[in-house]
Amino acid sequence: MVKRKPILLVDESDDSTKAIDVFKRSGIEYVEYDIRRFKESCCGELPTTKAPSVFAVEGIFKGLEKINEYISLKRDKSDSKAESESAYW
Repeated sequence: MVKRKPILLVDESDDSTKAIDVFKRSGIEYVEYDIRRFKESCCGELPTTKAPSVFAVEGIFKGLEKINEYISLKRDKSDSKAESESAYW
């Protein structure tokens, strides 16, 4: 059974560094993606993308404050061991 990991979009900002630290301390597995790499891809720059942001099964969380809310949500879910029907996308 494969679970989807949240994607953490980051840039060179202090908030991105803090978001990375929050994820590492939480023990939640995630995929880190530096938005500066979009310039190298077929998509070009994404001017509306805000870093740090998390794209997860539970939703999209933009900014350090919302990322902290996401971490709290994940902790609450792991404490209850309840799994959403939308846990797999």
